[in-house]
Amino acid sequence: MKAAERIELLKDMIQEAIDDGATSVEDVHQHIAGLPFDALEKLGLFEEQAASLKDKQRKTIGLVYDTIRKVNQEVGSLISEQFAALEDARTASRNMDRNDD
Repeated sequence: MKAAERIELLKDMIQEAIDDGATSVEDVHQHIAGLPFDALEKLGLFEEQAASLKDKQRKTIGLVYDTIRKVNQEVGSLISEQFAALEDARTASRNMDRNDD
C-alpha cells in the first residue's frame, strides 16, 4: 500500500471518528437540554409552550451538529481531491521523465 493510500485511509478513519463523535455528543446534548422541558411538562407547567420550545431547541441543536458533520464531510472531500491531484501530478511527472529518456 502506497503512503498516499495509507494517508487517505487514515483521513477516512479520522473523518468517521469525528462524525461518530459529533453524533454521540449531540445525543448527550439533546438529552441534557431536554431535561428542563421534561420537568416543566411533568409539573403541568407551560405544557404546550414547553413542548413547542423543546421541539425548537431540539431542531436548533440538530442543525448545529448537522453543520459540524457537513463541514467534516467537505473537508474530507477537499483532502481527497488534493490527494488525487497529487497522484495525477506524480503520474504526469513520471510520464514526462520517460519521454525525456
